[in-house]
Amino acid sequence: MNKRSLVVGGLRMNVVEAGTGPDVVLLHGFLNHSYSWRHQVRDLAAAGYHVLAPDLRGYGETGRPEDAGQYSVLHLVGDVVGLLDAFRIERATVVGHDWGSMLAWNTALMRPDRVRGVVGMSVPYVPRGEISLLTAMRERFGDSFYMQYFQEHGPADRELARDVPATFRGVLGSGSEPWDPVVPEGGGWLDCLPDKGIPDWLSPADLDAHATTFERTGFTGALNWYRNMDRNWELTAPWQHAPIQAPALFVYGTRDAFSRYASALIDDLPSHAPDLRGVVRLDAGHWVQQERPDEVTAALVDFLDRDR
Repeated sequence: MNKRSLVVGGLRMNVVEAGTGPDVVLLHGFLNHSYSWRHQVRDLAAAGYHVLAPDLRGYGETGRPEDAGQYSVLHLVGDVVGLLDAFRIERATVVGHDWGSMLAWNTALMRPDRVRGVVGMSVPYVPRGEISLLTAMRERFGDSFYMQYFQEHGPADRELARDVPATFRGVLGSGSEPWDPVVPEGGGWLDCLPDKGIPDWLSPADLDAHATTFERTGFTGALNWYRNMDRNWELTAPWQHAPIQAPALFVYGTRDAFSRYASALIDDLPSHAPDLRGVVRLDAGHWVQQERPDEVTAALVDFLDRDR
């Protein structure tokens, strides 16, 4: 397993690389970085695959542009394509979790010529609607919906950075618990999350790896992904009703608090990804690839081996 630093489209990108064989790119989610794929990088390489796990734009040791407009879906998909170009990879399987799942789906949608297969985890494909997702959620939950709270520069950035270890105890410890997505008046996002402490799947060293990274980088880069939701809706108009053509797989935890909001999207996946090869349900919360690493890797290898 090696760390590499390279320039991708003018962006300095940190990438963890391991193994040889067919190419797999692992895209992490919100408040994670390449470390969240530590189990899969090792085990997929052992299974005979060439694995790349980048720190995505705004995260870890990768560049963090100051302009929030540089975190649009076109920039993010461009980063994935640029990464493939940098490694001279014609086509790869893209695997994503959380926001990385949305990026994986959109990469498959926008650049089917570069995607051999696509795997989403925890967040199913969200097709472009008649209004933006942010607008739809605001209409459902009101102006205090946490994604709306993330839109303003400053409050969420400062809240998450105030006590970074406590932030990650709350975020990573609440993935299996129901939580209210509405920010209380005078409060912040962390007030929405139940305080369950460190889960048994996360060692103190793992928690430290997350906290130390974000103590150095801050949270603005991560939050800037949310600050492009309306812009992304505008930019994706050319792909309205377009199907995802690549072979696809979806993996999620049945105890994931998000799944109660996403059940209709999960049920509707075959209409948007006609080559859906399966939906894998695991006894886990939101951080499924860290909570159930062996089962997730087994599902990935089964999917990957079909087209080997």
